[in-house]
Amino acid sequence: MAEHAAQDRTEDRRMRITGGNARGIPLTLPKGDAVRPATDAMRQAVFSSIASRVPGARFLDLFAGSGAYGLEALSRGAAGGVFVEKNGKTAACIRENIAAVCKSLARGPHDLTVLNTDATNVPLAGDAPDLVFVDPPYDIIADVAPKLFAKLTELLASKADPVIVFEMPGELELTPPGWTCVKRLGKGTRQPTVCFFKRAE
Repeated sequence: MAEHAAQDRTEDRRMRITGGNARGIPLTLPKGDAVRPATDAMRQAVFSSIASRVPGARFLDLFAGSGAYGLEALSRGAAGGVFVEKNGKTAACIRENIAAVCKSLARGPHDLTVLNTDATNVPLAGDAPDLVFVDPPYDIIADVAPKLFAKLTELLASKADPVIVFEMPGELELTPPGWTCVKRLGKGTRQPTVCFFKRAE
């Protein structure tokens, strides 16, 4: 997902859809890209936590990498959504993964869009998502999080109860204005954790 140094740059790295009607479909990342994919186990835990919210939902997958979060949602019944990835080579890979998952689901790629742009420049036009997945490079989170949450607050204003799923290292705490972390998966310094943010009451 986010652009971190990868230990193995010599082979295609693969992960799989962990649940839903496309379960087991492999997802690939291009060779040599410094991309840190969300692990299959972490995605399983994330979607177990939001299982009831996925069917029929629209999603926004920021810093999408392989597109694993959004495609996992699609496999589990999401209606569609938008993938945002700045790296052109990786964005092309998302399109390949969309084709593979859609083939497994016996559906076309309608209602699925890949934007090759910076995640902080996502336009506010179109249907607001119900679920937002955010998996930035760890070293930029402190800088981009305030801008991201400000943008998302505006984007999600029309939604009654949106959820932002934000992957970050275990030592980091985010307290964005107007949002509360209601659950956190994982722990440990420099280890992947996922926070679920809902609107503060």
